[in-house]
Amino acid sequence: MKELTRRHGEGSQWTQAGRHRTLQAIGRELQAEGYQLRHARNLKPRHVTALLDRWKKDGIAHATIRNRLGNLRWLAEKIGKPGLLPKSNESFGLEERTPFQGLKAKPLDRARLATITDARIQLALRLQQAFGLRREEALKFRPSFADKGTYLALKPSWTKGGRYREIPLTDPRQRVLLDEVWDLCGHGSLIPDGQTFHQFRKAYDNATLRAGLRNNHGLRHWYACWRYKALLGRLPPALGGTTCDGLSPEACRHEYFVRLQVSRELGHNRVDVTATYLGPRWARKAAA
Repeated sequence: MKELTRRHGEGSQWTQAGRHRTLQAIGRELQAEGYQLRHARNLKPRHVTALLDRWKKDGIAHATIRNRLGNLRWLAEKIGKPGLLPKSNESFGLEERTPFQGLKAKPLDRARLATITDARIQLALRLQQAFGLRREEALKFRPSFADKGTYLALKPSWTKGGRYREIPLTDPRQRVLLDEVWDLCGHGSLIPDGQTFHQFRKAYDNATLRAGLRNNHGLRHWYACWRYKALLGRLPPALGGTTCDGLSPEACRHEYFVRLQVSRELGHNRVDVTATYLGPRWARKAAA
């Protein structure tokens, strides 16, 4: 497992490190359960079942189990056993849907932003809001690769899970922001010369903490709500908009595809994930 994670470096450094830790832990857990596997290729469905039983018995949260299963699916693909696990987690008795836990969207506080003296960190925060980027995606941003004129292309090594994605430019303010990034970075990235990504991330964390800009993942939630309104013409349920209850089948289908578009721009590709950002599609399901 260790060799496989080192040989196949898909995803950001954060993703690779997390995958490495998770698979090493899974190997130790299988040993603790009495399985002495000589190679990862010897993994079978019964081993996955044993792991699931152990995790559920230990009271591991469903979200954590889903992440672990995602790493196992990655491993199964690398060892030539893509059918080792089903694509859906429903058969494992896990909740696939990410529930709405309250509004987390927040715009960037410009007054607090102005207190940050590092222009690169300022731009990273603005990129997070303008394009719904994760922190690592914004910090590694390189305009010479990403800026395709009418859309952004995110390199797999920047993104969670190593998923290449494209984000359309739909607002003139996005172009203004990208021009500012070009002016500062040229053909380089936001990471300053002479610094590693980890050093720049620490500088970002310290600067945002001093400025009182916490929970900046909320900027990504803000982008999701903004795109939903731009595509559908009304606020999402998270901001007080209506759910699909009472809508015509045609209007409900249209809302579904809007959510799918937002999900893809965020790098998820599943509609159910958008409940976290936009609120539930159905009021009756939220109540249940």
